[in-house]
Amino acid sequence: MTAPAVEPAVDPAHEGLTRLWRQHRPPGPLLPYELKTVYGERWVRFHSLPESKRYADDEAEYAVLLDRYNTVLDELFAGEEVYVVTTGWSEMSDHADQPPLRRTLHPEGTLWTTADETDDPDPEFHTRWYYYADRRPWRRGCLDPLLRAAADDALPGVFVTDPGLTRFHHPYGGGADVVLPTRQERDRMRERHTEWLSAHPHGY
Repeated sequence: MTAPAVEPAVDPAHEGLTRLWRQHRPPGPLLPYELKTVYGERWVRFHSLPESKRYADDEAEYAVLLDRYNTVLDELFAGEEVYVVTTGWSEMSDHADQPPLRRTLHPEGTLWTTADETDDPDPEFHTRWYYYADRRPWRRGCLDPLLRAAADDALPGVFVTDPGLTRFHHPYGGGADVVLPTRQERDRMRERHTEWLSAHPHGY
């Protein structure tokens, strides 16, 4: 008989991050895809490939999307430390969070916090999200394996933020959601990369 999975323990090293997050957005972390809604006034989406192509087909296209990701990340975090956050998930009754790829690509990440998604009226569809974080100096290229997996939608829920939680970069298949500290800074970054913007009237 298989023993039930045990809920992983939160790393106390992330207590400061949790306190700061609660100051910004009580009572806990957002799901990464909610960043564009909560911070819509200072959010922009950049496409990762020309002509709004969603997924790379060859190494040349991977080189393009990694260059775009790293260019924006440099503009956000050059010379600074960042928190790298990855997420896993499980059913509420099962603590074996998925996907296993997260542990392979982000072995430095330790459990920061959890968030329960319980909007569905059917409890069978309730989900617990696990957030894993590590703090490191930002260096161009240091996250390329994570960025590539996010671009393939093989590892959803990746984001990078500064220690003050004022800037965010959330990559995914087709692009990245970017949050700047102010609307003016968002506008300046958007103007620098107009060729990467969506043609959608709302920027999606």
